[in-house]
Amino acid sequence: MLVPNKRFHYLLQFQMWCLPSVRPNVSEMFFKSPMLKPTARFSSTSSPYLPPSFSVAPMMDWTDNHYRTLARLITKHAWLYTEMIAAETLVHQQTNLDRFLAFSPQQHPIVLQLGGSNVENLAKAAKLSDAYGYDEINLNCGCPSPKVAGHGCFGVSLMLKPKLVGEAMSAIAANTNVPVTVKCRIGVDNHDSYDELCDFIYKVSTLSPTRHFIVHSRKALLGGISPADNRRIPPLKYEYYYALVRDFPDLRFTINGGITSVSKVNAALKEGAHGVMVGRAAYNNPWQTLGQVDTAVYGVPSSGLTRRQVLEQYQVYGDSVLGTHGNGRPNVRDLVKPLLNLFHSENGNSLWKRRADAAFKECRSVGSLLEESLRAIPDCVLDSPISGSPESGDEDVFADVHNVLPPPYEAGEEIILCA
Repeated sequence: MLVPNKRFHYLLQFQMWCLPSVRPNVSEMFFKSPMLKPTARFSSTSSPYLPPSFSVAPMMDWTDNHYRTLARLITKHAWLYTEMIAAETLVHQQTNLDRFLAFSPQQHPIVLQLGGSNVENLAKAAKLSDAYGYDEINLNCGCPSPKVAGHGCFGVSLMLKPKLVGEAMSAIAANTNVPVTVKCRIGVDNHDSYDELCDFIYKVSTLSPTRHFIVHSRKALLGGISPADNRRIPPLKYEYYYALVRDFPDLRFTINGGITSVSKVNAALKEGAHGVMVGRAAYNNPWQTLGQVDTAVYGVPSSGLTRRQVLEQYQVYGDSVLGTHGNGRPNVRDLVKPLLNLFHSENGNSLWKRRADAAFKECRSVGSLLEESLRAIPDCVLDSPISGSPESGDEDVFADVHNVLPPPYEAGEEIILCA
């Protein structure tokens, strides 16, 4: 339940929205970034490139506009990524780009992740997206899903063709004014030695302006196993990541994979990581994960919002964009989906999810669904601010990694000639 006086405030705001004389253009207010000037971007070519200390991984079907809106209400400093968007989709949907590329200015800093292997289409996609004001463009060279990697040279399969990746990154960079980055794994199937990983990094960085690699510290198995198994079965080899930091001092690397808490984030940074990317923990437990980023990672005050206040603001956003894509999408279920983990491990969480699921059948607005379901959550949970410090216990998780690093990399003559 919303606090009465604030509920009236947001109801009045929503009612005003419905009056044509005062209603703003929703797509411009919440989505359209083409209006943003280049100065609105966080990236700057006048200073050395520094990767973000903390970022939320691109996740298909999860890191959409709705989740990113929620995430930005909780943390002001974490870098956010879009879902992977296929370059071919943008090339063939040029009359409908807002559906795929538009986002609210509040989502900065934000990175667009592209997928594909056709250099010409990747170049076109970068050019089409440039007007939207993303802070960086990233190429997916790490997705092991059969839907991606199993269809030609796409996703993690690109790691086997570093020259093609270098050409693609050069083409992307030539069509944008922001930094370009690569997200990859440490290997593919039997191509999993440290030297092979270094060969990939060396060739791509030599053939293109790419200076930042986000490295998932597991290899990918393309033998038909599921994406979930690819996050579980291949062992984590953080020593490969820290060896890259050692062997490529002119490049920047973000570590990804198996990092599930802010205390682990800080442990990785303490041992010399340039940046840390967190995936499912930021989605499955957004309040405890994202809520501590600003204070514990960036050393700045948090927003100070409670979950009730976050939901009040999200409700205004959600009800304003209902059905704006046509065919009834996004619907209430689409918009409430990112909220379902907001009370992870809290009293009333299971009951709230059951009530929300039942309310989908009747409720036609985000506000009415929240009004119906939030009675399951105690006021003490709704009105408690974000916890001040992360839980302890993970401070030493990377403490011994420098004792098991592979031998230093030296590019062979054939690698230099190929690059």
